[in-house]
Amino acid sequence: MPIEPVIVRDLGIASDGWSEPEGRGVVGWQTLLSGDLTPTDGLTAGIAHLQPGGHLALHRHEPAELYFLLEGEAVVSVNGAESRVSTGACVFIPGNAEHGIRNEGGAPVRFLYVFPTDSFAEIVYRFSEDDRPE
Repeated sequence: MPIEPVIVRDLGIASDGWSEPEGRGVVGWQTLLSGDLTPTDGLTAGIAHLQPGGHLALHRHEPAELYFLLEGEAVVSVNGAESRVSTGACVFIPGNAEHGIRNEGGAPVRFLYVFPTDSFAEIVYRFSEDDRPE
């Protein structure tokens, strides 16, 4: 069966997200491509939103990930190394690398995220807080 193209639009809103300042973070996202939502396979992608002060807490997951900054400035941490990134920056995050992102500025941040998986449901987030002994 031939593979058909799929076109989706960034609605400019975060339809999913977390609001857990002391947990997973304060981040919203809109999934664009995911095999459980769209007739696609092999890649999962979406747009994440960080308002000023927002963040996605340090975490790991099996597949590699890509962040592409569409708007704003943020601080990305990968395996303890922090980098300031801004519009146009592309960040490759190896599989199982501890990483997170935070918006320390006064303007919103939006970034494209991409996983080499069929579905977003396949991504198992392991937050660093979860790995620490009590």
